[in-house]
Amino acid sequence: MKLAKEFLPISMEDLKKRNIDQLDFIIVTGDAYVDHPSFGTAIIGRTLEANGYTVGIIAQPDWHNAEDFKRLGKPKYAFLVNSGNIDSMVNHYTAAKRRRHDDLYSPGGKSGHRPDRAVIVYCNRIREAFKDMPILIGGIEASLRRFAHYDYWDNKVRRSILVDSKADLLMYGMGEKTIVQVADLFKYGMTVKNMTDVRGTCYLTKDVSAINNYVTLPAFEDVEESKKAYGDSYRLESYEQDPVIGKGLIQKHGDRYLVQNPPQLPLSEEEMDFTYNLPYKRAYHPIYEPLGGIPAIQEVKFSITSHRGCFGSCSFCALTFHQGRVIQNRTGDSIVDEAKLLTTFDDFKGYIHDVGGPTANFRHRACTKQIEHGTCKNKQCMFPGPCKNLIVDHTEYLSVLRRVRNIPKIKKVFVRSGIRYDYLIHDKNTEFFRELCKHHISGQLKVAPEHISDRVLSQMGKPGRDVYDKFVNKYHQINKQVGMNQFLVPYLMSSHPGSDLNAAIELALYIKEMKYTPEQVQDFYPTPGSLSTTIYYTGVNPLTGEEVYTPKTQEEKDMQRALLQFNVPKNYNLVKKALIKANREDLIGKGPKCLIDWNPPRNMNHKSSGKSTKSKNFGNDNANNKQSTDNVNNSNSRGTSSSGNKNNASSSNTSNKNTSSRKGNTVSNNKAPNNRSFSKNGKSHSRSK
Repeated sequence: MKLAKEFLPISMEDLKKRNIDQLDFIIVTGDAYVDHPSFGTAIIGRTLEANGYTVGIIAQPDWHNAEDFKRLGKPKYAFLVNSGNIDSMVNHYTAAKRRRHDDLYSPGGKSGHRPDRAVIVYCNRIREAFKDMPILIGGIEASLRRFAHYDYWDNKVRRSILVDSKADLLMYGMGEKTIVQVADLFKYGMTVKNMTDVRGTCYLTKDVSAINNYVTLPAFEDVEESKKAYGDSYRLESYEQDPVIGKGLIQKHGDRYLVQNPPQLPLSEEEMDFTYNLPYKRAYHPIYEPLGGIPAIQEVKFSITSHRGCFGSCSFCALTFHQGRVIQNRTGDSIVDEAKLLTTFDDFKGYIHDVGGPTANFRHRACTKQIEHGTCKNKQCMFPGPCKNLIVDHTEYLSVLRRVRNIPKIKKVFVRSGIRYDYLIHDKNTEFFRELCKHHISGQLKVAPEHISDRVLSQMGKPGRDVYDKFVNKYHQINKQVGMNQFLVPYLMSSHPGSDLNAAIELALYIKEMKYTPEQVQDFYPTPGSLSTTIYYTGVNPLTGEEVYTPKTQEEKDMQRALLQFNVPKNYNLVKKALIKANREDLIGKGPKCLIDWNPPRNMNHKSSGKSTKSKNFGNDNANNKQSTDNVNNSNSRGTSSSGNKNNASSSNTSNKNTSSRKGNTVSNNKAPNNRSFSKNGKSHSRSK
């Protein structure tokens, strides 16, 4: 494994140095250019380069006119467009629809370098600059918006992004295989309009008479008008996202049909190794140095992606629609080679920040059945309990961790991309659990029970409180056995579908029982592609038909959030209001179970530091509201004009270190979304799901 000698070209001067008269492909991205395998733009660019194609990068172009989109000339084959590692709307706005101040994927961490709905805007400008040039869209924004979808920011159902962007082809999921197949078709002389049978793609057509083996979804006009039709559409979509058994999907939009071909086949171990063994500079482009660099690189520079995919299927996570439920893993040799490469960096301090993926301890397929028969349509691997066919085994993962930590110059290897605790607790062999506590945690393990109310957990697709309590007890027991004094820091979520004030109060009482103030509470964020977003919009779980209560008003969301941090002085009035509204005045006073006193705290108007007793705060700030717009002309988009990892692809690749999945669905702080699902934040904290 070696470093690349140079970055991919970003200017005409670069093309001259390389004696390139015309590029084959130009990637337009909403992120700054970081040549690292945690960024999909880099992976797609390097994959194409390794297959003999020339590729240039236009990163964060000025979208106010078309000139900046001409900086590399006209490509021979196509423009490849993505919004960046994160959906541009999630990147810009909090769950309360407040504008974020920061953007970790932009120079100096400052926002304002990309537009709202970046994919649509960029495609508009490319069409303006090069009228007949093929445009292919991908990445998280395109991938999760490929069907008619509920848009939280507009509070309405929007058409497929392929329709609104007027692009020619949409590539969804992880895009290495797809982009090479499409590139080869271009090379062989096929026009983009005839590329209708490539797996992992969507296209528009007026004639579906020749398409076989497909499922018809309710039309856009139907899901726009009927919440029942919207739920039915989501259910049918979710059933066909497996690469082995998934069928094509067709959804009518006006006089045209959106066609989704079956998902792309998973990468083999050899193909995964090839992707991550490609030469990258593993740094941001030097043009950003005077501007303060790109903060996002710090999240992943000394982290290693070991695999993709997740069979946990949390309802609030859209990973099923992007990376999928099938695990695709690298070999231990490839991971060790990358770790050895990282030790050669001048700024390497001896710490590998993570070896993992969307869920660190899912290193292999959930069961052998998936190889031939695919994933189950109507059943989950982990919920409501582990499937009888589930393979619970950490042996191979532990072997990899041992090999990495024994490499010279490496002092410590952390596991921080997320341990699924309900998987770990069912492993009868405690060897991995013991070594995790002894070698791969530094002081505290961040866990994600999310809630403790069973009616909320059932909508989240998470195990009951009893499983979490069992894990907590086992964790403390093992730490005692190995002579460690380490803490658990729980992540909690407010306002998820199924959570009413009583459920929030139940969770607040649990927090009081823990004698712990949560450092971070995340408001549920209804982003495209997740089951929870569908429940939020329709009020019904489309997989069960059950009606589900969902908090919708900002007032109730604020009260639920405040309840989870009930002893923060500034939250006093909201907590009191919530308790009175829920007829729980018994929890106001000086009794041992009371959450607050009848008398307000003296310092209730003082801005709390937000620090918990055991860990640092990642907090939530306020920001100014700003209306989102569709395109460069600020018009409403109906017909005008995408997280294992990080979400950023010019085809559809989302690198495993930063996915949106949750990947986008639970970001609540006012800074750029570098939460548990997006990144490894450079601190020595580990996290479990």
